[in-house]
Order: sequence, then structure tokens, then C-alpha cells
Amino acid sequence: MEDLFSASAQKRRSASAPLADRMRPQTLEDLVGQATLVGPGQPLRLLIERDEVPSMIFWGPPGSGKTTLAKVIATLTKAEFIELSAVMSGVAEIRSVVKEAEAREKYHERRTILFIDEIHRFNKAQQDALLPHVERGTITCIGATTENPSFEVIQALLSRCKVFTISRIDEAGMLTVLRRALEDPVRGLGGKKISAPDAVLREIVTWADGDARQALNALDMAVKSSPEAADGTRMLTVEHLRDALQRSHVFYDKNGEEHYNIISALHKSMRGSDANAALYWLGRMLEGGEDPLYVARRLVRFASEDIGVADPQALVQAMTAYQACHALGMPECNVVLAQAVVYLSQAPKSNALYVAYGAVQADIHDQPNDPVPLHIRNAPTKLMKDLKYGEGYVYPPSAKGPVTQSYLPERLKKRVYWKK
Repeated sequence: MEDLFSASAQKRRSASAPLADRMRPQTLEDLVGQATLVGPGQPLRLLIERDEVPSMIFWGPPGSGKTTLAKVIATLTKAEFIELSAVMSGVAEIRSVVKEAEAREKYHERRTILFIDEIHRFNKAQQDALLPHVERGTITCIGATTENPSFEVIQALLSRCKVFTISRIDEAGMLTVLRRALEDPVRGLGGKKISAPDAVLREIVTWADGDARQALNALDMAVKSSPEAADGTRMLTVEHLRDALQRSHVFYDKNGEEHYNIISALHKSMRGSDANAALYWLGRMLEGGEDPLYVARRLVRFASEDIGVADPQALVQAMTAYQACHALGMPECNVVLAQAVVYLSQAPKSNALYVAYGAVQADIHDQPNDPVPLHIRNAPTKLMKDLKYGEGYVYPPSAKGPVTQSYLPERLKKRVYWKK
């Protein structure tokens, strides 16, 4: 009787789980959008099938299948599979897992795979605690992260793990995920009468932006909140879906790699004189919550670095935009930044100032700090005059003709930094 009750309770829990959790792929064949990684004959698939999984890190956007792939590995491996969340776990939990792994290897000759979700949330001390055990092979570590491992994982640990990039699921893959959920009578929504036109599914795909978890949960919410026809069919429409979803966020991580990717895209679009692209990337930053003053500071830098004296008004425009952003804030300053971005995109480009100052920096770092030539030094005291400070200096405004005196140290007097 107890087993019957337990089975019944488990079934109820499964039915109440989110649709995305119920529809999580169980096999490599069920995985969508990662054919280059786990398709037939691919290296990672062969490693998994041979149960020779190395320490590795899955890096990809939310909802792309990183945790799902780890769970599939868990069902296929003969090793003990332990799962930790970096949000909830620390050094104590790592030590406990390692102690058990050592005993398991010693007494049962069985390997341990430790899966760490959101491994980028482990600090340096936690990663250091993991490192020696990965190095000795006491545990095989599989980490999942949405952040660039180059920035978030210490180099020593990163060098001992193979990084696999998990791609964002494309539109066709997302549609496959949604149709499976609509058709599956056991784990999905196949047991209900649902009318879901392709237009509705494509709207969900656009809204979810490559995140299968978001797409499935959106589908579930749309079905639950949709009106029923007389025969019990739930009718999904684009209008109802938009009302139900109310898109409230734009994917943009102000502290992660996406921040640097998008500001780079804005900079390069302006440099390439593509005002349309520059406006788009500006919008991605501002609508994602970026500090407008950060964007404005980058525009000021761009005005001198990429335009300079080819159009001196560029710096005026950028500085004015910065001051306006400081005075107005968002959302009022968005069009101010748009004006500056368009102006800088259309302005003539020159990196002569950037190159000139770079050459100056190189000479300052590589050459001795030569003294200022005597003739261009000030001589406010008698001692300085006796030492010939300022002697021989020609005052250009009073000169009858061109002045040819040198202003650089002797060693550098033939150096040319500024080239028009």
C-alpha cells in the first residue's frame, strides 16, 4: 500500500511540474539544436556513449540545453552522478562530495561525475577547492554557465576542462520543441484539445528568443489562460498570447559578456558609418537597462578616437549628449543619444589622433625621460636665467617670419607623431 501511495504522489508531483521540466529530453536523440555536438559520430557524443566523459564546461545562453545535456549524461554513464548548484553550495559541499568520491573509487572502483550548475557563481576560493581533485581525477567535473568561462572560471581550472559551446536554439528547433509539447500525451499537452496555429507558435518563438524553457512555460501559460470553445477546445490566438505574455525584459547582461559584445557592436557600426545598425545596438543597450552615461562616455571617446579633427564638431556633439544625459536621465535622453550616434556614424572618420597618441605612449615607455630643452623652459628666477633657461627662445607671434626652432628633446627631434 505504501508503494502505491508513493507512486501516486510521484505522479501528482510530475503532473504539477512546469511543462519545461516535464518535457526535458531524456536521450541524446531528443536534444534539439545541438547536432554539431551530439549528433551521430560527433566527438562529444562518442565520449558520452563510451562513458569516457572528461571534465568539461558547457557554455551557452539560458534555455539552450546545458543542464539537459548533463542530465542525459547522468542517465547514460556508469559513474555516480552528483549534482550541485553553485548558488546553494560552497566549499563544505565540495569537500563532502570529494570525500564520498574517494571512498567510492577505493571500495567500489566507481568514478564520480560532479555537475555544477551556474559554475560562474563559484568564487575563486570555491574553484580553488575544486581544482586539485579535478587534477587528480578524483572527480570528473561538468560545469554549466551562461557567462564566458574565460572571465568567470580561473585559468588553472579552465585549462583542465574542455569547453563546449552550446548554441542558441534556432527558430526551427524552437518550433520542434513546442510541437512536441503539444503532441505528447504523457509529459506534454497532447491529452488536451488545443488549437495552436503556426502564427501563435512563431510568436512564442520570437518572444522566447532562443530559450526553450521560456518558450515551453509561455506555451503552458497561454494554454491555461486561453478561452475554451463549446467543445472544450482551447483556442490560442496571437492577440491573446500577446496580452498573456506582456514582454517585460530584453536580454542584456550589464555585467557580463553581452555588455561588451553590444558596446563593441555599437562602436564598430559607427566606425563603419552604418547609422541604422548603430541605432539598433544603442537601443539594445538602453532598453536593456544600461546606464546612459556609460554609453555617452563611450561616444565622447569615439568622437576623438575615430573622428578627431576630421570633424571637430563630433566631440562637441558627444559632450553635449553627455551633459544632456546627465541632466535628463532615461527615458528622456534616449533620443539625445540617438542624435549623437547618428551624427558620429555619418561623420568623416580618421584615427590619426589615436595613432599619434599611441606612438607618444610607446616612446614614453620605451625611451629615456629626456629633459626639456633649455630654450623652451621658463626662467622666473635669476638662478634659472644664469643656467640659460629660456635662452634663444623665439616668440612666434612676434616673429617676422616662420619659426623653425625645435620643441622636442634632442633624441626625438625628428619624430613625427601627427600625420594628417
